[in-house]
Amino acid sequence: QRAQHLKQSAWLAPAPQRLSSGLPVNIGVLFVPQQEAWVVERMGRFHRILEPGLNFLIPLLDRIRYVQSLKEIVINVPEQSAVTLDNVTLQIDGVLYLRVMDPYKASYGVEDPEYAVTQLAQTTMRSELGKLSLDRVFRERESLNANIVDAINQASDCWGIRCLRYEIKDIHVPPRVKESMQMQVEAERRKRATVLESEGTRESAINVAEGQKQAQILASEAEKAEQINKAAGEANAMLVRAKAKAEAIQLLAAALAQQHGSAAASLSVAEQYVSAFSKLAKDSNTVLLPANTGDVTHMVAQALGIYTTLTKTQAVKTQDELPPVHGDPQPPSTEVLKAEQVTSS
Repeated sequence: QRAQHLKQSAWLAPAPQRLSSGLPVNIGVLFVPQQEAWVVERMGRFHRILEPGLNFLIPLLDRIRYVQSLKEIVINVPEQSAVTLDNVTLQIDGVLYLRVMDPYKASYGVEDPEYAVTQLAQTTMRSELGKLSLDRVFRERESLNANIVDAINQASDCWGIRCLRYEIKDIHVPPRVKESMQMQVEAERRKRATVLESEGTRESAINVAEGQKQAQILASEAEKAEQINKAAGEANAMLVRAKAKAEAIQLLAAALAQQHGSAAASLSVAEQYVSAFSKLAKDSNTVLLPANTGDVTHMVAQALGIYTTLTKTQAVKTQDELPPVHGDPQPPSTEVLKAEQVTSS
């Protein structure tokens, strides 16, 4: 508290008086350095401003009253306390860059231009900080500096001084406020990490679902293509088997229609009978056999009798379907003769 009281006392202290002991002495011939402006008074009134280089004055009548530097001046603004919009007390300091634009106004417009600009910068800083909350102070340092520069230039125009830049050096926050800010930052980071983790989980689930969907679509398409190919293969196989069977039936019919066809049919029936008889009792222990199992001749004769009966029935149906013919009777057809031969045999 004592240190703060001393700082406030220093801020409210009157402006220091300028000392004239360091001013150049008029000897009639003077050499003014570059980037300096010497204000000359004649008999107590403003006379002129000496430019850099060789200048002549009248001794005893002319007096060099002020020496103004035209270079850019850097002023360290002392640390001060300011209250933000959300009632947080901050300790803040800065650096002020200014330049004397009009030596006459800087000499006669204000007693000490540097001190006046420093005090103006401090008051403007406090007023600008009171318009912002603590979070905005850290985010809007550039706009805060620009507002302070504009406010200083509006007030210092009549002093012949122009503020070029203002930069905030350090902002000291109370310890408890700093701890709460650190906790807020940690909570914000944890929140961000949780959100990112949840978004990653969601994206992962979406990707897995999309992959399963595509896999099911591809599997169904593959199964569909497989069934189509299998059905096409079965259809082609059925067509091939039907064509083969049709060709076999045609060849068998042609063979039976030839001479000695019945003998060949008898031989085929006998071979099939023997083959079927050899497979008996292989799949099951229970077998039903006819009484004359060993009489192969009787079995073949019975099969040929069935075949002959079917052939006669087919021949009679064919004759009934033919239209009646008047006149000379036509000779019997070749198929009827062959049927009668087979019957007689």
